[in-house]
Amino acid sequence: MTPAGSGKTSSPKVLALSGGIGGAKLDLGLYHVLDPWDLAIVANTGDDFEHLGLTICPDLDTIMYTLSATSDEAKGWGRKDETWACLEQLKALGGSSWFGLGDKDLAVHLYRSALLREGKSLGEITASLFARFGVKAHVLPMADQAVGTIIHTRDGRDLPFQHYFVKERCAPEITGFTYQGAQTAKPPAALLDIIRSGDLRAVIVAPSNPFVSINPILSVPGIRAALAASNIPVVAVSPLIGGAAVKGPLARMLVEMGLPATNRSIADQYKGLLSGMVIDTTDKGDADTLQDLPVLAVNTLMNSLEDRMRLAQDVLEFADRLRE
Repeated sequence: MTPAGSGKTSSPKVLALSGGIGGAKLDLGLYHVLDPWDLAIVANTGDDFEHLGLTICPDLDTIMYTLSATSDEAKGWGRKDETWACLEQLKALGGSSWFGLGDKDLAVHLYRSALLREGKSLGEITASLFARFGVKAHVLPMADQAVGTIIHTRDGRDLPFQHYFVKERCAPEITGFTYQGAQTAKPPAALLDIIRSGDLRAVIVAPSNPFVSINPILSVPGIRAALAASNIPVVAVSPLIGGAAVKGPLARMLVEMGLPATNRSIADQYKGLLSGMVIDTTDKGDADTLQDLPVLAVNTLMNSLEDRMRLAQDVLEFADRLRE
């Protein structure tokens, strides 16, 4: 495949399946330890939604801001040195302000939405945006078509993910998930080409929430099947440390659905796909419950760029050993 604006053809060597904040941290580590064009990322778009007439793609943008060193690292999302004049004016006018859009971030959504109305695909727009941000990696949305993660709640409501996560602050108790529109969505042809190329060193499942970040990707027809049919090592990095998520409601989601907040529960979400699993040293005792999988126990907490690069290198070396 040809990266936008690169002037050369590059075949990726590592494919990452990624959500936003946690996934983007490992994406950044991979981006730094690999030749950038050797990295391909398929990003979750199940939490995309329309707000104020604009198409918002939170995970795609978090990955873009992270890889381009323009993210607000303190918050873990959005742009650094952001301003909020538009949001403040919107509040003053009585408009919908529950989803925080900074001025710089808003420009991205305006640009994307305008191109979508002109008939450009989300994949084309994503390639253009990442190139404009100077990112030299292949980043693909999981589908050009809309797929929405719907949260089913104990009180009988079906909530779009952002309404559950941001508007209601993860308060409703969860009973399950639906990936609306997934069955009619189509995986990017370039993604299937990458998986089937024979050039991949490894597929890395980033430490993202399986229910709302990775399973939406795998719900798009053709992606899971292509991965399962390949002979590429598929390694998942657990998003849990000591039974808790570093950020986000994953542990609560597991408990609310009657599942233990353990690495076994994470591995079960990827049944039939994994060649191995990376867990935190805190949880090395969990290897006894993962006897069907090779397990690597290392420090998976990523507080710094050095942590992210170290974990990325550990994961790649583990995948290399599995391949051998």
